[in-house]
Amino acid sequence: MHELAICQELVNTLTEIADREQADSISEIYLSIGPLSGVEPALLENAFPIAAADSVACSAVLHLQQQPVRVVCEHCGCETEAAVNRLLCAECKGWRVRLISGDELLLERVCLEREDQRRLH
Repeated sequence: MHELAICQELVNTLTEIADREQADSISEIYLSIGPLSGVEPALLENAFPIAAADSVACSAVLHLQQQPVRVVCEHCGCETEAAVNRLLCAECKGWRVRLISGDELLLERVCLEREDQRRLH
């Protein structure tokens, strides 16, 4: 289960961010995940509390936003959504497409907390 290793690396990054911003804790984490990222969202959700235990993110809420697969057609130039197992242009059905999204795992936003109750974004 490489999702645990991903979560451990995420917690390391979150700790660095919290230290840099002089935050005491992290309340919310927003991640974007594409279906071609190789990450299973349910496994990531299950692994996160284990990786975050005893860290600044131990009580953080993890928000996962799944992204669609998007391609741009080299033939007609259209940008369309595509099925995970069928990377074709939705307009001309061409197979010469370039992937523009769907393989990402991005840390989009972190909500930090300070003891003086000011919330940082």
